[in-house]
Amino acid sequence: MILGRLNHVGVATPSIDASIAFYRDVMGATAIGEPFDLPTQGVRVCFVDTPNTQIELIEPLGDTSPIRAFLAKSPAGGQHHVCYEVPDIHEAKAWFEAKGARVLGEPRIGAHGTPIFFVHPRDMGGVLTEIMETPKEAH
Repeated sequence: MILGRLNHVGVATPSIDASIAFYRDVMGATAIGEPFDLPTQGVRVCFVDTPNTQIELIEPLGDTSPIRAFLAKSPAGGQHHVCYEVPDIHEAKAWFEAKGARVLGEPRIGAHGTPIFFVHPRDMGGVLTEIMETPKEAH
């Protein structure tokens, strides 16, 4: 497996609208995407572009959203995960599993429209880690 670039840092938030205002008005962000729902993941998502990566704002979508548990522990929100690109999602999954890492579920389509999976934080130095196949248009 070849680890690629840091694609984004996921930040859980109780309000995408308030977070957009923060990144725009306090942090000076000028490239902020439109929020969109990702019902299969149970989240509402918005990407904030920075010169070298993106911030993925993640708000719970519905009462069963996996982000709800994170926000119950950290009501103001905060860093939820980091996401790295890999050239082949299935090769990466097999590699992590061979190393004994707990892969959380099967690859599925993520917010960038490419296959993703998560690796348990206990196996990643305490950081929930998303592994994402590099988008084809990035080649």
